[in-house]
Amino acid sequence: MIEKYDPSQIETKWYDTWEKNGYFKPNTDGEDAYCIMIPPPNVTGTLHMGHAFQDTIMDTLIRYQRMQGKNTLWQPGTDHAGIATQMVVERQLNAKGTSRVELGREKFVEKVWEWKEQSGNTITQQLRRMGASPDWSRQRFTMDDGLSDAVLKVFVDLYDEGLIYRGQRLVNWDPTLNTALSDLEVESIEENGFMWHFNYPVADENGQATDQFLTIATTRPETLLGDTAVAVNPEDERFKHLIGKHVLLPICDRLIPIVGDEHADPEKGTGCVKITPAHDFNDYEVGKRHDLPMINVLNQDATINQNAPEAFQGLPRYEARKAVVAEMERLGLLVEIKPHVLMVPRGDRSGDVIEPLLTNQWYVDAKTLAKPAIEAVDNGDIKFVPDNWKNTYYAWMNDIQDWCISRQLWWGHRIPAWYDEKDNIYVGMTEQAVREKHGLADDVNLRQDNDVLDTWFSSALWPFATLDWPENSKELQTYYPTNVLVTGFDIIFFWVARMIMMGIKFMGDIPFREVYIHGLVRDSHGQKMSKSKGNVLDPIDLIDGISLDELLQKRTQGLMQDNPEIVEKIVKTTQEDFPEGIKAYGCDAMRFTFASLASTGRDINFDMGRVEGYRNFCNKIFNASRFVFMNTEDYVAQPLSMGEASTVEKWIVSRLQKCIVEYRKQMDRYRLDLASQTIYDFFWNEYCDWFLELSKPLLKTEQKAQVQNTLLHVLDQALRLLHPIMPYVTEEIWQEVRSRLSIDTASIMISEFPQKDETLVDEAAEATISWIKEFTLGVRQIRGEMNIPPSKALNVILAQTSQDDLDQLNSHRELLKTMARLDEVFVLVDGQEEPAAATALIGQMKILIPLAGLIDKDEETLRISKQIERINGEIKRASGKLNNEKFVSKAPAQLVEAEKEKLAQNESALKELKEQMEKLRLL
Repeated sequence: MIEKYDPSQIETKWYDTWEKNGYFKPNTDGEDAYCIMIPPPNVTGTLHMGHAFQDTIMDTLIRYQRMQGKNTLWQPGTDHAGIATQMVVERQLNAKGTSRVELGREKFVEKVWEWKEQSGNTITQQLRRMGASPDWSRQRFTMDDGLSDAVLKVFVDLYDEGLIYRGQRLVNWDPTLNTALSDLEVESIEENGFMWHFNYPVADENGQATDQFLTIATTRPETLLGDTAVAVNPEDERFKHLIGKHVLLPICDRLIPIVGDEHADPEKGTGCVKITPAHDFNDYEVGKRHDLPMINVLNQDATINQNAPEAFQGLPRYEARKAVVAEMERLGLLVEIKPHVLMVPRGDRSGDVIEPLLTNQWYVDAKTLAKPAIEAVDNGDIKFVPDNWKNTYYAWMNDIQDWCISRQLWWGHRIPAWYDEKDNIYVGMTEQAVREKHGLADDVNLRQDNDVLDTWFSSALWPFATLDWPENSKELQTYYPTNVLVTGFDIIFFWVARMIMMGIKFMGDIPFREVYIHGLVRDSHGQKMSKSKGNVLDPIDLIDGISLDELLQKRTQGLMQDNPEIVEKIVKTTQEDFPEGIKAYGCDAMRFTFASLASTGRDINFDMGRVEGYRNFCNKIFNASRFVFMNTEDYVAQPLSMGEASTVEKWIVSRLQKCIVEYRKQMDRYRLDLASQTIYDFFWNEYCDWFLELSKPLLKTEQKAQVQNTLLHVLDQALRLLHPIMPYVTEEIWQEVRSRLSIDTASIMISEFPQKDETLVDEAAEATISWIKEFTLGVRQIRGEMNIPPSKALNVILAQTSQDDLDQLNSHRELLKTMARLDEVFVLVDGQEEPAAATALIGQMKILIPLAGLIDKDEETLRISKQIERINGEIKRASGKLNNEKFVSKAPAQLVEAEKEKLAQNESALKELKEQMEKLRLL
């Protein structure tokens, strides 16, 4: 074992050992299977704090179950990330003076595969740095042959059942990337803009403009060219008499109807809404309700198309906007222009403003697939943790729309559909399969659809396609359904719901039994981490450390020229938060920090102070273990036995049993925060702070061999409890424990997880050590408050002792003298007057330390005054509660009794303190 705790010396060493020895692979001897599917990160990606948090949770769970002897599979893999990957390779081509189009589809896809092989596994290497223990031998990629075949089969089967179709609907369109986007790929950003108010003339029966107008307001004047109605609320007294009439659409000179629709809010704006069904999602729904024509006036590059008046055709959308406003002003129909703050939808990759666009796309009939998926949660087959997230699931699923699955990209699963010269559609696994299925001769010209499938489509098959479906493999039979899905709330609909739909459809069973929803990782101030805010943390930097200069360079990269003000702010914030850069904390400290913050479903504020604290915890574990090893060099291995054990040993072993129960209980509930707190409290507060100290005098007695045995066995069990969260430091130390205890198992990660032994629970020992601890802490408290040096031996007088107090004292007098650094302990008998002394209480017993020659009278007076003030506050609080009839009548009886008991104790303590104050006064 290394002499000084240094995570950099142990992390790579042990990870390589685990992987080389195959410890991450399933234990096929285990009777119970346990499986977690990793949410596949983008192959282009690098590890961020969200990944690190999520993967810490999953690895902790998988290590915990593995140590229980289960046949565990943590299935790893990456997603081909259509848009992101295509953009990376396109940028590389552009830098070399060529482009995707010049290269052609086939050559371009080859280039993407080359890039993926060279650079696409960065994130999997980073996961290794996090201590993640998936079965890397089973790593999958959503574009590998097996998964690609599964994707095509699902598409063909759904098409043959009529659950996939091609149709024209409104989609999020990115004019830069020339593709449809999912809602998750669109960011709504608050920006300053304008609201233009226009007059539309009401037409008479002959279709001629009258002198009556309807005033509409819009943030996108160019869409006027595609208006097909004006909506008013059917209950709006101002306009309901106009429903069924028409307005003359300016510039286009066409009549469009005035329709009554609740989409128009009488309380908002003018009460009149222009309806452009082909360019607005709300208007699209109004258009469907009123059977309105849908006039698309935009090309795919966001220029105006031939459906608009000739003067506007070919104009980019924002030039067209200016031209429409100018023409409306010329016509005298521009009422006013007001500054307006609005939410602008932008593509998360291109940054371009997204246009709702009417295009031909491929769709899945989601409503049909959703019904059994809703029932699976309804009937409890799938449980959300925490339970309230099922309401989010229901909200989406009960209002589900058909799913647009086509993307206008080259990188991805190409849609297995072919067209003949008359645009008839043929769907099959291959062109040859299509020809055979439909009896098409070789001379019939077929062309394949150019689009690829949405990456969420292939990801929806992840739980079964990674297990070799459609083959009925042994792995598929063993691990499906999986046990738990660990994911963020933001993709409950995009991924979780779709996996449930596809799993039930193609496997006839749910894909997982539980869905553990974790929150977002925010900075220490609760702000979302983003590059523009300069508050992003890289998990690897927390492990290895990074200098201030390197951190500044990383945070401002790509922003220097475009955003000098943002850069200045980032530099200032970073210098304030990390004046010396980030220290190397190691993986274990970071993992324990994540676990301590993992309260189900809540966003977490990542505080560097916690990481520092848990780095100190690692050091505490290491140093405590070295103390044990230094004191067990002559130890001879033997089983744990409490037959000849001291009360101190019986106490720590009993506390260990309760720690095991509580730890397992919280892990089984996915409360990693409470599990981590449980083992932290046991190891630091009970094992290190008390047991090691209490064992020191015992190691100098004939009890030595017994105490050595207990020290090592408890350390062994505590390290096993810690291991799922802190894998590296526990393995490094446990190897020495294993040697001392002659354990055959080669690694802690495949050792048996601790279980409670009821026979080792000793309530009497716990009560005794609790008394000793209170006694010692009482003396230490007085020392601290009175500034008495810890090295100064004291005389202590006990008053108001019970028989139990006397028994404890007589049994453990020498131990008390050692722990509390005492000369002697005296007991007052009834009738003896108490000397002027500082006082601590253990129940009714008083611990008195004579003050003469030890204290400053004024300081002690101030100390007692503060205690009196505090206790008065407690008495006031408890009295207020007990005088409140609602509390007394409605609160549980035990709570009321507890308050009464607290009040009585505080009143008694107050009396004692006043007496002590009086004694001080007489000194």
